Parts: sequence; structure tokens; C-alpha cells
Amino acid sequence: MSGGYSVGAVAKIAKVTVRALHHYDEIGLLTPRGRTPAGYRRYQDTDLDRLQRILFYRELGFPLEEIAAILDDDSVSPSEHLRRRHRLLTDRISHLQAMAAAVEHAMEAEKMGIQLTPEEKFEVFGASYQESWETEAEQRWGDTDAWAQSQRRTGGYGKEDWQRIKAEADALNARLVEAFTAGEPADGGPAMDLAEVHRQHIRDHFYDCTFAIHRGIAGMYVADPRFTATYERLAPGLARWLHDAILANAAFRTGERA
Repeated sequence: MSGGYSVGAVAKIAKVTVRALHHYDEIGLLTPRGRTPAGYRRYQDTDLDRLQRILFYRELGFPLEEIAAILDDDSVSPSEHLRRRHRLLTDRISHLQAMAAAVEHAMEAEKMGIQLTPEEKFEVFGASYQESWETEAEQRWGDTDAWAQSQRRTGGYGKEDWQRIKAEADALNARLVEAFTAGEPADGGPAMDLAEVHRQHIRDHFYDCTFAIHRGIAGMYVADPRFTATYERLAPGLARWLHDAILANAAFRTGERA
């Protein structure tokens, strides 16, 4: 069969890459019904219909293996496929509307100088943010001067402030990873300088982080699995390295033993 559409034409129509179409063919997700005498792929209208369904489910985040199972389920009629897609679209529309409302609320809060809500912090800090962290932090340090100072300062922060602070923290983390992977010793000058930047970041944005407090924070990086995981995700071994660098920096700058 030599009629139909070439792989290049289908890629242009569907706005996908030729490489993606080749991959779909290789895994059996979308095998074109036709071939030219020279062996080139030729797609028919039914192939394009299947591709449209593939791209729909792909847009909703379904893995390719699950998409194949959905489309190859002979027990599901074409009309049921349409009803399922309509239901998924309706759910997504509701989700997007809720997101839009949250963004509008954040914009209004920023204009009025209102502190970010937990939902807005989730938006800024990403999927790993948990509101329970704040409750736990208050339970652990709520009676300290550092906590009171942090609450006073962060109470005036808006969304842009949090985004700027997070960008600074991400940049510092990148520098930590770079130094660690380059083999810098934790008690060397570059590592201790970065540890001091880490301490100053806390001082600049939250509270007066003394060397004693900084040592306590370093301890949590290796004692609390949640803190450890934050740095281990960046580079295995980074949590312990940063812990050691913070202690070395405190000892160097205060003349006290860690």
C-alpha cells in the first residue's frame, strides 16, 4: 500500500517529531498500516485517528504503556472512549479553573501586602512543600527568639520575595553541588566560604543565624531523613559534606572547636 501520509507529513500535521512517531512504531503503540515499495512508513486516516487519541492521553500525563492498554482494550467501544475523554477534559478544566483562582488570589494578596497562604507557598516552592512543616517548626522552635524574628520578617514577604529567596537558595545549592562534585574537601576554603554564604542567606532573610544555631542546623541535615533527602537528591553525599563544611566554617571563624 503506497497511499496515505508520509511520516514527515504526519509529524507536521500532528505537530510531533518524526523521532516520536518512529518510537511509537517501535513499541507497537502506533504502527502505520501502509509501507511504500521501498519500505517507508505510510499512515492512513485510521492511523491519524489513533495518533490523535494517543496525543490526547499523552497531554494528560498518561504513560505510553497505559495509553496502549487503553486504546487496545477491545471491551471499550469508540463511544465509551469519547465519554472517557470528555470526562477527563472536564476534570482538567475544573483543575485549571481552581489554579487560575489561586493565582488571582495570590496577585491580590501581593498587591495588599498580605503574607502568602500555605497554598501560595506550595505554588512557589513546588510539589514537595508540606504545610505540616510550618506547624512542626513552630512546635520545635516557637518559643525561641529566632522563631519570633523569623515570623516578623517573613510576615511582610510577598510572592515575589519568596520567589527571589528561593532563586538565591537554588543558586547556592548549585554552587554546593559544583564544589562537592569537584572534590573540594569539606574543611577547605571554598567549602567553608559556601557554608558561610549559607549562613548569611539565613541571616539576610529569616533571623540572626549565629554559628551555634548554624551548627544545630547542620546536625539536622544528617539526623533528620527529610533534611538529608533534600541534599541527597541534589548529589549523593552532599548532606554530610555540607554538615562538615558548616562545622569547619564555624570552628575556623570563631576559633572554637566544632
